[in-house]
Amino acid sequence: MSEHQDTPKAHAPHAIHEDHATKGPHDPKEINPKMASDIAYWSKELGVTGDQLHEAIRAHGTHVAKIRAALHKPH
Repeated sequence: MSEHQDTPKAHAPHAIHEDHATKGPHDPKEINPKMASDIAYWSKELGVTGDQLHEAIRAHGTHVAKIRAALHKPH
């Protein structure tokens, strides 16, 4: 029976999914403000802090193109 117990641990699907999530956005066209991995990725990608990104999302929505345009407008 110990062989059965070892099998689920061998492939660990959740660990693979979590690792994949940190390498890129959940959706390349939408930012999910509830996903820490999306905020971390897009903050780095757009060169802003998480707070700045949340502020931009509140003002302009979650479409990456709109956020990018809003953040890169001359002030």
